[in-house]
Amino acid sequence: MSRLITRRRFLIGSTLTASALGLSGCDLLVENPTMQQALRMAEGLTMRTQRLLIGDKTLAREFSVADISPTFRANGTSMPDGAEYQTLLSQKFSQWNLEVGGLVERPTKLSLAAIKAMPSRTQITRHDCVEGWSAIGQWTGVPLAAVLDKVGLKPEARYIVFHCADEYEKSLDGSGWYYESIDLVDAYHPQTILAHSMNGHDLEVPHGAPLRLRVERQLGYKQAKYLMRIEAVGDLAGLYGGNGGFWEDRGYEWYAGI
Repeated sequence: MSRLITRRRFLIGSTLTASALGLSGCDLLVENPTMQQALRMAEGLTMRTQRLLIGDKTLAREFSVADISPTFRANGTSMPDGAEYQTLLSQKFSQWNLEVGGLVERPTKLSLAAIKAMPSRTQITRHDCVEGWSAIGQWTGVPLAAVLDKVGLKPEARYIVFHCADEYEKSLDGSGWYYESIDLVDAYHPQTILAHSMNGHDLEVPHGAPLRLRVERQLGYKQAKYLMRIEAVGDLAGLYGGNGGFWEDRGYEWYAGI
């Protein structure tokens, strides 16, 4: 327990430092190129240190049913307003499919029913938001590793990108589609799942229906909601702002380990 607390305090420090430099509230940018370079160097050190200290497969702490929070705030968007999502929602996601492509051997589309039919994992974990709140919830979903094994990654694949249905704060720069990415270490971690259920029920819209990412060793903004497409890539530079995620393109750290 003491090791967990010490590790948390150490590894969350770089994110809190970034917030103090102007990232609080998830809406400001670090514009100084020298500062950006320094933060990237610190971020790389944080990731390497965490993985050296605890290993690639060490689990985030899991809790009991009695620990589940009575209230679990919705992080980020609570309702995507795009026409495509609204149509899928009106059909209770019966026509929704998760597209899996990019650098894979067997591109595919998976219906929600097909995903629910795959072997699942249930875990009760704590969600930590960069804005300072946390909550414990129970998540059930298919391990991302199982989906990646199903499609077969090509040797040049290095990252998994998650494209979402919410066009989040488009007014910032005209390209506000929410997306996130993780490397293959986190993609194959046993607690990284594509969750379709929360606290024993299908995901509600504020929590990412019909499917969201849970990558339990990272902060809340990495837990992409409203998944539409998964893409395996060799490099992140060509995607949107080139930093691997919606908030990362606006100054946040790509690696948000806790």
